[in-house]
Formats: sequence, C-alpha cells, structure tokens
Amino acid sequence: MVIANIISYILVLLGAVNWGLYGIFDFNLVSWIFGGPRSVGAIIVYVIITLAAIWLIVSPILSGNGLRLRMRDREETAYEEQEA
Repeated sequence: MVIANIISYILVLLGAVNWGLYGIFDFNLVSWIFGGPRSVGAIIVYVIITLAAIWLIVSPILSGNGLRLRMRDREETAYEEQEA
C-alpha cells in the first residue's frame, strides 16, 4: 500500500504541475506530448491521474491509519508504543 501511495502522490503532483502550466502559461503539457487534448494517450494519462487522486482520497479510509508514505518496522512501532 505504501508503494501505491507514493506512485499516486507523484502522479497527482504531475497533474497539479500540468494544471499550473495551463493556468499560468495556457500550455497543456499532456496535450503537447500526445498531440491534442482528446488523443488516446492524453485521455489515458488523465484517467490514470484521476484514479491516483481517487486512491489518495480512499486509501486513508481503507487503512484507518491515514496516508502513509514510508514503511515502519513493527519492532520500531512496538518500541515507541511501550515508551508512551
């Protein structure tokens, strides 16, 4: 689940950069790469970024722990709980 969170986070950041470029410079990077906003490649990228955003919304609900971007050892977690 940590790997899925990191990949989703990167994809959502790329989508945000694309929106920033579009808003500031009226330049759509995805459309430019794939030759148009409604090309098959651009649609696939948009769908993948959307799924990544949905995953980042749903993931904390499913795990019950919030968003995790790194793995923690069980021993380290148990040690920290004993100190508290």
